[in-house]
This record gives sequence, structure tokens and C-alpha cells, in this order.
Amino acid sequence: MGGRVLSVASECVPLVKTGGLADVVGALPGALAPVGWDMRVLLPAYRALRPRAKDWPVVWEEADLWGGPGRVLAGEVEGVPLLLLDAPHLYDREGGPYSGPQGEHPDNAIRFAALSWVGARIAREGLAGWKPDILHAHDWQAGFAPAYLAYHGNGGVKSVITVHNIAFQGWAPAHLLGVLRLPGHAFHPEALEYYGGISSLKAGLVTADWITTVSPGYAAELMRPEFGMGLQGVIAARGPVVSGILNGVDTGVWDPSREEPAFDRKAVAGKAAARAKLCEEFGLEVPGPLAIVVSRLTDQKGIDLLPAVIPEFVLGGGGLIVLGSGDPGMEAAMRTLAARFPGRVAVRIGYDEAMSHRLFAGADAVLVPSRFEPCGLTQMYGLRYGTLPVVSLVGGLGDTVIGATPATLAAGAATGVTFHPVDVLAFGQALAQLLELYRQPKLWAKLRANAMAQPVGWESSAEAYADLYERLIG
Repeated sequence: MGGRVLSVASECVPLVKTGGLADVVGALPGALAPVGWDMRVLLPAYRALRPRAKDWPVVWEEADLWGGPGRVLAGEVEGVPLLLLDAPHLYDREGGPYSGPQGEHPDNAIRFAALSWVGARIAREGLAGWKPDILHAHDWQAGFAPAYLAYHGNGGVKSVITVHNIAFQGWAPAHLLGVLRLPGHAFHPEALEYYGGISSLKAGLVTADWITTVSPGYAAELMRPEFGMGLQGVIAARGPVVSGILNGVDTGVWDPSREEPAFDRKAVAGKAAARAKLCEEFGLEVPGPLAIVVSRLTDQKGIDLLPAVIPEFVLGGGGLIVLGSGDPGMEAAMRTLAARFPGRVAVRIGYDEAMSHRLFAGADAVLVPSRFEPCGLTQMYGLRYGTLPVVSLVGGLGDTVIGATPATLAAGAATGVTFHPVDVLAFGQALAQLLELYRQPKLWAKLRANAMAQPVGWESSAEAYADLYERLIG
């Protein structure tokens, strides 16, 4: 069937990224094109993006977009069809998408309301001979877009909102209701009111025609208080129009056959060579499994559990390399681990894309002990590279990794190690199981082959989105 989709978001690879949201927004247009859907991405023209678009044609204008003119420029970057909202008074600022040298921008509610407003207007009216059938909003930054369609007219357009991380909700004080061009009659708990104020994410959740999350497991979790973060009742009330669609990874970028040394499922000798190079690079000698952590160093990611479980893992023969940054206390704890176990534990604070590829290529396992994980891409990179994931059973982690149990081992289906609950005891037991599996080379080879055979690309996810779009407009 096919059709047109306007994707409204605050981040998009390859232009701007602070997290996995950008990967999804950048990947979807290319993934949907083969199944007949023309998706274009509306993105703010942040300061760093404006030079790229200086010669792009103007396809839409508004004289007064919350205090200054706004115009939309159309172009394409690395195959992604883009619409950049050029409003210098809102986006031409030093720093990242949400904060500058002095911290979070105090007018973020208005900055992203403007993005949502323009997205809703383009969806309703079309531009330059192109009118979408679906408006697809991403997270709180685009949460007002479905609300503007609902309260100002939708022009026959259906709306979808995807929750990438419900922890970020876009709260604003109630006195901004009129400023944000939202109706006073909708300021009540069943609609826009949220703990005495306004949440752009809630606004999208109560007005969109459909709600998706980035994994089936996360969709179910969000109806529970421990995961819903205050919005569990809203999600549960809209249960019939909530579904989870797993993210995918870019299998062209994350491809072990393109690494050096190269390997794949049928010719894995290169992985052993990559492991040897990795140990040499970090000055490690590890007789057992070499594990990696590539992560933000935060409580959400379960990094605080590592100091309690890694000593026993090292005593059993294991080794660890950590790549990431985050909480200063956790960065210090990782450095302490490395100092305590020289030759077995190494740490690099920061992020290095090329190094992350070397880590996945050479490691035996990747540790993802998250307390909540909407989808997670790290474990998918691990599967793709035969780097067995050790994951907590939350969100997308449980949807993508088949834990090694007696039943799954007997069936030849296991692809990693899973544990629950997320605590020191369960995580320690998972690492003990990893050590035991590594001592059985034939079984380890089978697990690695299973992992590398898993479909982690965007094909099935794109088909799921296409099916959803078609049901909405059908």
C-alpha cells in the first residue's frame, strides 16, 4: 500500500545525536522506503546544522513563531530526506540540543512546542506538493504535535507517538498553557494537566491515534508503577492502542565482515585475532572470557553493580574493558577497578566510535545490567558480533536475548545469559554462568553461532511500522 509519513524529532543521525533516539529517527526513512513509505524528518536547525542547509530551498514560512520568524528548508543528508526548521531565535545557540554552557535552556518547552506546531501544520496543510498521511512524533520533544492536530484540526492525518524513554517527560508550568497554544478546556487530569502543570509527553500520549514503544517488553512495563514514572495510568488507559516495535541496528555500519580482522558466522577465526589485538591494545592477559561494557556510566545502566561482581569474575579467569562516561562517582569506581586488577581490567572514560567497534569485534561477552532499558542497541551489537550478551531481563533486553537455561540449551536456541532481579546476587550468578559456559568450547561456539544468526537489522521493524501505518489509514 505505502504512503507518506512526517517524522518529527529533536535528533537524527548523522546530524545530531545524544542517544538512541537519533539512531532510530535516522534509520527509519531508509528502512521504510523498500516497503513503499516515503518518510521525511522534521528537525530543528541547530547552530551546527545551519551551514549545511544554507543553500537549501525554503518550502514553508511563518512570520511569528514564538517571538521570531520560522522557515522550513528541504534537503537530504546521507540519504535521509530532511526538513530543517530554521528559527534562529529558538535554535541558533551554543551547546547541544537541550542545554548550553549555563545548563538547560529555560525556554525548552517553547522551543519544542514550535517544532511540534510546525510539524502539525505541515501534516495538516502539506508543503510543496507533499502531504503526509501520518505524523510520527518522537518522545517529549515532539509530544505537542499530536495534541496540536487534535485541538487545531488534523486535516485527515493520523498521528503516532513513540516513547523512546519515558523518564524524560517535557514538563512545563500551567501558566504557559495559552502561550503554548493549548486550549484551557483540556487542562484536566484526563487530558493535558499533569501534576499541576503540563507534560508534552503526556499531551502526545492522550491525543495520538496510536502509541508505540521501542520494544514489546517496554510497552508492557510502562503500565507498571516501577517503570511508568507517573504515566503508567495514562499508558494503561490507552492500552488497546499501545504496541511495542523493536528497534534495529544499521547492519551496514555494524558488520563484523567489514572489521579488521574480518570475520562472520561461518568464518570466525578473525574474532580470535581481534581478541588478541584488543588484549594487546589494553595490556591485558585474560585466560577466561573477556567482557566489555560500552555504556553511559549511570545507575539506570546498573554500572554501580560492577564493583561488587567483577572481583569474583576476575578470580574465575575473566577480564573486563569499560568504555563510557557519566556519573563522576561511577567513573572513579571504574578507575579503581582497573587499578585493583591491572592486566585484567581496563577503563577508558569517554566515547570513541572506532574503539567501540574494536571492543565488540574482540570481546567474548558484553555486559548490560540495566535497571530499565526501553530497547537497547548494545546487546544487538553483541549478537551481531558473536559477543554474547549478559543482560538483565527488562524491556528490549528480554525481547532480544534468549537466556541460557537447561531448556534453551537443550533446544540449541540460547544466544546469551539473562538474569533477574537486577541486583548483585543475580548479576554475580550470571557472570558465574558465563565463566562455566566459556569452559565448554563446543557449547560456547554454538551460542556464538546462534547469536550471530539473530536478525537484528531494521527489516522486520520497518514492516511492523508499515503494517501499523496501513491499519491507521486503512
